[in-house]
Amino acid sequence: MLNREELKEIAKMQGDETYFVSLYLNVSPITNTKGDYIIHFKNMLKNTTEGIDRAVFKKVKDDLEKIDAYVLGNKREFKKGLAILSSSENSFWKEYHFAVPVKNELIVDKTPYTKPLLDILDNYQRYAILLVDKESARIFTIHLGGIVEYGEVHTSDIPGKHKKGGWFALSQNHYARHIDYHVGVHLKDVVKKFEGFLSGEYIGRLLVGGSDEAVSMVKGLLPHTVTDRIIGTFHAEMFLKSDEVLKRAEPILQAYEKKKEDVTVEEVLARAMKRENAVIGLEDVLNALQEGRVMKLVFIKDFKDSGYACKNCRYLTKQKVSPCPYCGGEMEEVGYLVDLAAQRAVEQGALIEVISDNKKLSDAGSIGAFLRF
Repeated sequence: MLNREELKEIAKMQGDETYFVSLYLNVSPITNTKGDYIIHFKNMLKNTTEGIDRAVFKKVKDDLEKIDAYVLGNKREFKKGLAILSSSENSFWKEYHFAVPVKNELIVDKTPYTKPLLDILDNYQRYAILLVDKESARIFTIHLGGIVEYGEVHTSDIPGKHKKGGWFALSQNHYARHIDYHVGVHLKDVVKKFEGFLSGEYIGRLLVGGSDEAVSMVKGLLPHTVTDRIIGTFHAEMFLKSDEVLKRAEPILQAYEKKKEDVTVEEVLARAMKRENAVIGLEDVLNALQEGRVMKLVFIKDFKDSGYACKNCRYLTKQKVSPCPYCGGEMEEVGYLVDLAAQRAVEQGALIEVISDNKKLSDAGSIGAFLRF
């Protein structure tokens, strides 16, 4: 999973006489029903091979062959977007699989090309989970539906409770205070390390889980700058696996995302009605895409529609026209018009927000867009 610290380290990499190959490829099975991404990749590979200096080609030949073999041999692993950064001369290889599409690019340079990765980090909400009890804590991040554990804090010398009576009971109050002291030290250490983690990552919202008492105590120790970003708490055992932690947190995440989605829909509908740099309805959205005006595309998750696409300039429309009114190219019928629109938006640098369900947007055509101008 992407994280800012890793990208900072990658961005620092630079070879005086060595090169990196950076591939970004739209591998979505919806917009590549016949494995078209392989054709796009082969065309980029051909153009790169023919366009770069022969001396540079010799340096990256192994990288291009390795990437070629990977793209052709790992189709089952692909989601919607694929990124590969490679440099055989620097013994470097990184691959990323995304649940969102990316713009097709193949770049050879003396540094890895990381801007699309930074855009994904910045434009799609990231969450952090602090799982805590009186002896330990675990930190997770959630991004694009995936969860990764980043670290653990454990305090092993917290004393247990007395199980004896008699004269031993005389010191139980003192002993309880002794336990509370050690628990307090542990939780303060947790808070310190959690704040340090947050300072190095761009995290939009937070969740706190674990034992009810520990959750309440740690929330009381966190500064307001952190507690203001907490969207909910949940009960969970410390031994849970990462995917089980995600499952416990999902109801809170879904409720928060739904609230955000409703705000987005209200705004795009209101602005479209006032004609304030927003449109609703598929045809108006497609026209705005053709003009390069879309800043953020918004549509219902299960919205599907068919239409026509130009084989040459990729103009999209609901209307049956021939030839293409923009370039005179041949038009073909397509059954996944919305997915093609989303890909065009990504290639133009626009954001994408997929709405799980919203009656108002459905009634307005299931799709809208905020415009740059």
